[in-house]
Amino acid sequence: MLRWLWLSVAVLVLDQASKLWVDAAFKLYESVVLLPVFNLTYVRNTGAAFSFLGDAGGWQRWLFMGLAVAASGILARWLWQLKAGQHWQAAGFSLVLGGAVGNLVDRAAYGYVIDFFDFHVGDWHFAAFNVADSAITVGVALLLIDAFWGSESV
Repeated sequence: MLRWLWLSVAVLVLDQASKLWVDAAFKLYESVVLLPVFNLTYVRNTGAAFSFLGDAGGWQRWLFMGLAVAASGILARWLWQLKAGQHWQAAGFSLVLGGAVGNLVDRAAYGYVIDFFDFHVGDWHFAAFNVADSAITVGVALLLIDAFWGSESV
């Protein structure tokens, strides 16, 4: 099932290309309204999801990098062990792997993750995120669908 690694590579390339574009085209905290509930807003996240541990002083960078390396190794192993026909799991693991590596690259290169998708309702803003985060979310959703309903019924 390693043939699914193309999906991980595609996520990584799209993620990194979008982050490089945002970094080049936007100033930090610059925001462009695209829809009444959606902006492109350049932010840097030194923490994890929802900026968890974002103000911890710097050690969290190494923790999150270590977790990403470990998770990526585990995901690659699970992907390698899948049997033919386990397409939902393969797609899910590949998306999560590509997203994890995408954010790992940011942490290693910059010490933070570049986020820019900004959904909001009025003054309430959901935590900004990126292509890697989106791939992780979709990948986990595919794995949950497979776990609860099985590949045969979907």
